[in-house]
Amino acid sequence: MKRPNISPEIYNQHNQVTRRYLIGLGLSGAAAITAESLKANDPKSSPADDPDSEYLTPSKEFETVERGNPLPYKLPLEERLKIGMERKTWRLDIIPDPDSNTKVESPMSREINTALSFKDLMKLADEKSVKFLKVMTCNNMQTPLGMGLWEGVPLRDVIWKSKPKENIRRAFYYGHHNNDPKQKFQSSLPIGRILEDPPGDHPVILCYKLNGQWLSGKRGGPVRMIVPEAYGFKSVKWLKSVFLTNEPAANDTYADGNNDIDSWMKTMSLFIHKPDTAKKGQTVPVTGVAQVGVGGLSKVQVWIKPKNKEWPKEDPYFTKAPWKDAKILPAPNDWGGELPEGKLPKNVRFFTEKGKPKHWPMRYTIAHWATVLEDIEPGEYTVYCRTIDDKGIPQPLPRPFRKSGRNAIDESPLIIQS
Repeated sequence: MKRPNISPEIYNQHNQVTRRYLIGLGLSGAAAITAESLKANDPKSSPADDPDSEYLTPSKEFETVERGNPLPYKLPLEERLKIGMERKTWRLDIIPDPDSNTKVESPMSREINTALSFKDLMKLADEKSVKFLKVMTCNNMQTPLGMGLWEGVPLRDVIWKSKPKENIRRAFYYGHHNNDPKQKFQSSLPIGRILEDPPGDHPVILCYKLNGQWLSGKRGGPVRMIVPEAYGFKSVKWLKSVFLTNEPAANDTYADGNNDIDSWMKTMSLFIHKPDTAKKGQTVPVTGVAQVGVGGLSKVQVWIKPKNKEWPKEDPYFTKAPWKDAKILPAPNDWGGELPEGKLPKNVRFFTEKGKPKHWPMRYTIAHWATVLEDIEPGEYTVYCRTIDDKGIPQPLPRPFRKSGRNAIDESPLIIQS
């Protein structure tokens, strides 16, 4: 099976936890098959247990989606200082939309020298900072870009400093760009989502740290937006301006690409390892990763279908198929990333004082899973995997449409030889 285009750190940790699980079942042969699959896809990888495997993706290892020419973080230092792409000179506008009738008593603006500075942000952070786990993922890509611990100040605490008064329905926000309209990147949120978090959700934050380290320019620093339940296009990099507006509609750049720009992140599952061929009587290990969206995750399931068996057209999502539960593997003890000794700092949301998650899997994270297929007769098959969310709804439901985020049921061929 071809290696998925997934963050190397997520991939490496997956190899570790799934092999340990298979060996724990007494299936050293199955674990060996997984190791051979790993070696075939990445000859430099070692099947031995690696204590340095990491759940959190180091900043430099994130898969990157970016736009702009030139990219602001690649400019010379002198130019980055001039345009506010360094902490020393970064400023953020919180102002009324000039094309709206919004009223703001104390606008924070570079034009009148009242914009929020990085020093101002750090003063707020002394009392208001929050930290939470979030997987960064793209609306239209199959695999997660990376798993991070993000830290910042809730956007609402900055907005309230501008003393907003009336006629506010949305916040339009913009990243740095070079005045080329084709490269301009913008997004928006309802003001209600910014000021009040849905039950069990994290706040929208002005993010300045990833995995305990200052946010690099490549990752969107000095400051970027992080919208916990949303796909990456909502978490605009190189944040420069927030316009409070009475406009009822969104202004998101992604709308021009025929995307649903108000879509929450979906729960979905992907294969990582599965042999393409096996012999009759051989145990077949199957492993993968689940992206936990707004619906949560209660199960991962696998189904093996004979290739020549037609499925009823009135059941396009295989809801009546004989699915088998896989094992969702526990949360890691070593969180990795750039964290000292792989330990989470204090006060990470929804974690105990001892650094343990209050529940697992946790929304907006990834979870590893594994299972084995046995007693398969010779023939050609298609193997499928899917998730079941916390409400018992199977992937790709309840939102099967691509515009609101990719979550098609993953599939992979399998041949059982005599």
